[in-house]
Amino acid sequence: MMFRFAYPGVLALIVAVAGWVAFALWRKPPSIGHPGTSTLIRMVGSGSRIRSRIPLIVRAACLTLLVLAAARPQFYNVSRETKTSGVDIVLCLDTSGTMRALDFTIGGDAVDRLTAVKKVVKDFIVKRERDRIGLVIFGDEAFTQCPLTLDKGLLLNLVDKLEVGMAGDRTAIGDAIALAGKRLKDIKAKSRILVLLTDGRHNAGDITPLQAAAAVRALGIKVYTIGVGGKGPAPFRVDTMFGPRVAYQDVDLDEETLTKVAQEGGGKYFRASDSKRLSEIYDIIDREEKSEVDVKEFFHFRELYPYFLIPALALLGLEIALSLTFFKVLP
Repeated sequence: MMFRFAYPGVLALIVAVAGWVAFALWRKPPSIGHPGTSTLIRMVGSGSRIRSRIPLIVRAACLTLLVLAAARPQFYNVSRETKTSGVDIVLCLDTSGTMRALDFTIGGDAVDRLTAVKKVVKDFIVKRERDRIGLVIFGDEAFTQCPLTLDKGLLLNLVDKLEVGMAGDRTAIGDAIALAGKRLKDIKAKSRILVLLTDGRHNAGDITPLQAAAAVRALGIKVYTIGVGGKGPAPFRVDTMFGPRVAYQDVDLDEETLTKVAQEGGGKYFRASDSKRLSEIYDIIDREEKSEVDVKEFFHFRELYPYFLIPALALLGLEIALSLTFFKVLP
């Protein structure tokens, strides 16, 4: 609940009231000289001067309250109604064995690919606060880690728990696309997006990536693909009899298939060779697939002027009563 004056400019009249009071106190009332005046003053006492100012004080308080009432004091609050066109997004993340490659960095420290992906994906989720997002994980097989939801806290927690190899060490790209399409096909939304990220080549599952892409595109789902990793052998941490060591292994990123999948799905293919580029890619997708939001604001007012007007009228009545009785001026 907040407070305001609907017409704050009216409050300037309080300055005029204050000026009138000051002038009235400064001005001497008209008088007639009399040789017995000093004697009368001693008989009446100094309190008579204060009592003579009571009508002025009452009138000043009345005028001040009338000014406050005219400025329309109000308590108010604001309620908002938000309407969104609705963008539903399924993120397909590769957790196969090759995501252990240590060719990404965060804050200058080398990290594996999945750790870098998790950080960027969480940033993306936080930005899409009004959209429903689902999570599909794939390796040897694909499974739904989280259905479409607006619960971003749940999504972030599940992304944190992702581990390399949790779905197997191979790469079922086609199955991941098909499963994501299944999650989106019956959803009524203005835009449905599938974002697939992988660092390998399709080598598992029952459906090819191009077949899956054609099927989901027929359902009106747009497909973006992201290829992760640099060119050439990638560093992996391996355990040896002498302790952990870094060894370089070839990683087979199938950019040709990922490009065709994106074209078939009406989206785009991106290559992320480092953490910065990966973050930029998700930013691009975020900008291209913005949801439209209409916000209506409703103001609820509670008028307070009666709390000022009624006392002002009471003071006006008091002044009239006093002027007709105790402070009546004789002609």
